[in-house]
Amino acid sequence: MRLFTVSTLLLFFFSSGLALQIQCYQCEEMTHDCSTPDFIVNCTVNVQDMCQKEVLVKEDGIHYRKSCASSGACLIASSGYQQFCTGKLNSVCITCCNTPLCNGPRQKKRPSPSAGVALSTTWLPVFSLYVLLSSALC
Repeated sequence: MRLFTVSTLLLFFFSSGLALQIQCYQCEEMTHDCSTPDFIVNCTVNVQDMCQKEVLVKEDGIHYRKSCASSGACLIASSGYQQFCTGKLNSVCITCCNTPLCNGPRQKKRPSPSAGVALSTTWLPVFSLYVLLSSALC
């Protein structure tokens, strides 16, 4: 009976629309950073799990490309262009990240949190499921 309860809860959790979706900035060949709400897109659920940012240095200035990406494709592209990321003319730098809107402007570093542990909203559903399963199994 416990196995049935746990299986049912897991099936409900994963089929209830709580799939992983990330938001990224998306633009093509812009000469400004394009990190405004107009450029925010929802990436394809469970397929595009990263944000990608390309910074190209051209004769007329810095150009930006930002998009959603799959982790495999993004990591391959970024490692392939690493040798061309010089910051000089014709430089191409590709970075990948996996938090919402992480391909936007650089965030100022925040002071590290105190010794207390806080649950982020990312882990709250997982923690809630853990508590629910723990109480169901007892």
